[in-house]
Amino acid sequence: MPRVSKDSTEKSSDYGAVLERTSELDDHTVSFVTFREDSDITGILASLKERKCICPHWGYLFSGRVHVEYDDGRRDVVDAGDAFYAPAGHTVWRAESGTEMLMFSPTGPLAEVTAAITAAMQRQP
Repeated sequence: MPRVSKDSTEKSSDYGAVLERTSELDDHTVSFVTFREDSDITGILASLKERKCICPHWGYLFSGRVHVEYDDGRRDVVDAGDAFYAPAGHTVWRAESGTEMLMFSPTGPLAEVTAAITAAMQRQP
C-alpha cells in the first residue's frame, strides 16, 4: 500500500513563512503544511487563470485555523481537530501562524496552483 509520513516525503519546499512537504500517491498529492506566520494567498489565487483555485482539497488540521472563501460567497473556518473538504472555486485562503495540516489534492489540477504559489513565494523578500 502506498503511504508517506511527514518525515518521508519526496519533496520539501521552505518558503520561510510556510514549510510544505509533499509526495505523490497515485494521482493525488499528499501535503504536510506548516504555517510559521500568518499567511494569506488570496492575491496569488486571484492571479490564477480562472482567478480562483481550480483544485479541490481534503485535509485535517492538527493545529491552528484556516479561513476559506468561495466564488459563490460562502465562507468557512476550519479549526484544529477538523477534517475538511474545500471544493474547487476558493478565492481566499488564509492560515494563522502555528497552523499545521495534512492535505490531499488531485495532482493534475494542483500543478497549476502550486506553480503560481511557488513563484509568488519566491518573489517575496
